[in-house]
Amino acid sequence: MPSLKEIKNRIASVNSTRKITSAMKMVASSKLHHAQVMIENMLPYETMLEHILKTFLASEADASTVFSVERPVKSVALIVYSSNSSLCGGFNGNVIKMMMQALEEYKHLGKENILIYPIGRKVAEKVSKLGYRAAGEFSDLADKPNVAQCIDIARELGQKFVDGEIDRVEMFYHHFKSAGSQILTRKTFLPIDITEELNADKERDLTSNVVTRKAQEYLKKNQQEKEREQENVKPLADIFIVEPDMNTVLSLLIPKLAHLMLYTALLDSNASEHAARMVAMQTATDNADELLRELNLQYNKSRQQAITNELLDIVGGSVNN
Repeated sequence: MPSLKEIKNRIASVNSTRKITSAMKMVASSKLHHAQVMIENMLPYETMLEHILKTFLASEADASTVFSVERPVKSVALIVYSSNSSLCGGFNGNVIKMMMQALEEYKHLGKENILIYPIGRKVAEKVSKLGYRAAGEFSDLADKPNVAQCIDIARELGQKFVDGEIDRVEMFYHHFKSAGSQILTRKTFLPIDITEELNADKERDLTSNVVTRKAQEYLKKNQQEKEREQENVKPLADIFIVEPDMNTVLSLLIPKLAHLMLYTALLDSNASEHAARMVAMQTATDNADELLRELNLQYNKSRQQAITNELLDIVGGSVNN
């Protein structure tokens, strides 16, 4: 049985750890709020771009572009989003595990035909350890999302795809649904399916950082309202006059779509990281509270036992005298 001093030292140690986890939870909550604001600011642009693309393509049945051509896969590029730091639960482990599954699928191509864009230090370290080719250093993007750098990456990938250096590009990231739900996603970046929705899963909760049943009910109710609105929307009847030609228009719209896909995935991954860290630190704080309760109980029992033993010694000594 540990002594009173040992229990007291352990209580002090757990208290110190609890202060750290509680502070980290508040920092993650603040960063999550900023990440949610960035996603919210991006959504109007996303909605308008999708409207333009969909209404244009709906009027042109034979619309196609060089970026939407399927071809035999001889070389592949993977864009993997992770974080630079740990203490965020299974956030990094899950995305690395999905990347490993994809690498196993493309193993027959050989390592020289697999190019990886590691967004975040954790996945960059894993890629280096496995011996695969990395396209560069993109750790800064994981902490500070940058539109300009996303555009550069999208242009580079687009040029490699057009030149035939890469036949397929895939993205691996966490889609931010709410503070309590981040969906691990694997999406094809190139070739782009221009008939597919820009963002198939639009259900997001950007108003709360608290993981509660009420938040989940809000998501469900919000989704039902959106479904009712879609039922009442009349089909679009836009008639387009294309000048100078369809390929020129698509050559301008499709790169914008590619830039947005990369940037949206980056914002989703960034928000998901902070949400995962907030939940992990909240869990650690709760565990520390439970451990403190047990240690205090053990300390009080040991102290009471020590006092009882001292009283028995005093009473026994006086009786002998």
